[in-house]
Amino acid sequence: MTFQHFVRRLHLYLGMFLLPWFLMYGISSVPFSHNQWFGGPPRWTIRVDRAYELEVPPEANLREVGGRILADVGLSGAFGASRPNERQINVYRMDFLQPARVTYFLDQKRVLAEEREFHWPQFLTGLHARGGFEQDSMLNDAWGVTVDVICVAMVLWIATGIYMWWQLPACRGWGWLALGGGVGSFVMFLLAL
Repeated sequence: MTFQHFVRRLHLYLGMFLLPWFLMYGISSVPFSHNQWFGGPPRWTIRVDRAYELEVPPEANLREVGGRILADVGLSGAFGASRPNERQINVYRMDFLQPARVTYFLDQKRVLAEEREFHWPQFLTGLHARGGFEQDSMLNDAWGVTVDVICVAMVLWIATGIYMWWQLPACRGWGWLALGGGVGSFVMFLLAL
């Protein structure tokens, strides 16, 4: 097998491997840009709304506090926690199918936990934006590693495509036009926005 034959096969099989990921990232980009096409916002159902007290000093570790609050309302899974002000802590449980949000109102000594109904735009944007290594689970780490592998595969796919294009002198003019158009539009938006 020659190097050129190897590059062609690598490009072919990388493209097949990347197909579901390109489809997911391509399709999930539509709700980011055109959310108005998908109806109103998703509905949230109240799961817990009760008195709750947890001492949270200003310098508290929000990761630990968020985990405790989530467990106290009977939820588990990957989550993020934030403190928008001194009176409130928000915990968001990430789940592709049924995410939840928990709000702890410190001044009211009250916790509100809501689950979101399945909503296609939110499902797709959740796939697109899901991070990896911040959570304490093997499955979340596996997602992060897989996305890293996908990124490397994309770079290899691009490199093999450029190599094959350069091996076809008759196609170089159109290739330069396509490459210039892509780079030019990217730089224009990068500088203008």
